[in-house]
Amino acid sequence: MLNVNLRKIAIVGCGFVGSATAFALMQSGLFSEIVMIDADRAKAEGEALDISHGVPFSRPVDIYAGDYDDVSDAAVIIVTAGAGQKPGETRLDLVRKNVAIFKSIIPEIAQRNFRGILLVVANPVDVLTYVAKQLSGLSDDRVFGSGTVLDSARLKFELGEHLGVDPRSIHAFIIGEHGDSEFPAWSSANVSGIEISRFCEMRGYFYDHDEHKAQIADDVKNAAYEIISKKHATYYGVAMATKRICEAIVRDEKSVLPVSHIQHGRFGIEDVALSIPVIVGKDGIESEVPFSLNDDEIERLRASAKTLREVLRSCDLYS
Repeated sequence: MLNVNLRKIAIVGCGFVGSATAFALMQSGLFSEIVMIDADRAKAEGEALDISHGVPFSRPVDIYAGDYDDVSDAAVIIVTAGAGQKPGETRLDLVRKNVAIFKSIIPEIAQRNFRGILLVVANPVDVLTYVAKQLSGLSDDRVFGSGTVLDSARLKFELGEHLGVDPRSIHAFIIGEHGDSEFPAWSSANVSGIEISRFCEMRGYFYDHDEHKAQIADDVKNAAYEIISKKHATYYGVAMATKRICEAIVRDEKSVLPVSHIQHGRFGIEDVALSIPVIVGKDGIESEVPFSLNDDEIERLRASAKTLREVLRSCDLYS
């Protein structure tokens, strides 16, 4: 990344997700400067001040409320701004409201000659990632969304609980839409190289693996709905997922993460953003990985892409 401050990040949107993300990043020590931007300037000021009071317990970082003039040299801009998901509302129900919000935000960023990474976290993240790419004019490798990074973490958590094993030893991805058409790529899932079904048998589970896989997949897919029904919003998990992506960028880790990004023909999918694992580093998406899917998974991924494409068409984003 040229002409950027690798120790500076901007967060657009100071609601639950934006503020929780700023708090997680303050604790991480990744950045020495965090700019918080919100349509309600007082809200941004209050959140920045509140989080700043934790700095003496963490590491030095300057956290302040700013405006779009402060973003030009940031290494990363995280966009969390948007209407929240209400109980009973799907992520895709949010689309028209949040596309309108992005039409006011992204051009402001583009006007500042921004040269860093644009990370979309607002929902529906796949649709808004596509919108952000079109409105920003940035290259595909520099505009991507949090995608199914959190969903994949939820999958690892559920599998860890089921198998009685550290979820960090589990290698499994949720792919496709961050939403109702997402699904686990079971064909590649493993526990430290051991195929999931074999590991189940090793742990004494000899019953119907498919039934339990389906239950775990449903639990992951519906996790956000359950949390929203109980506490009206989700923000801690996605804040940690966003921090993880920022780590990969700032430290140039070249981590394999299922971020949402524009597709160009892989698995027969084009001109839509969805999540398939890629390598993420300081310049954004570095490359695809040879991620294999079975025939059923490819069909499900194409169906997920079709769902998203229909939503995009309903927004008149296609010519």
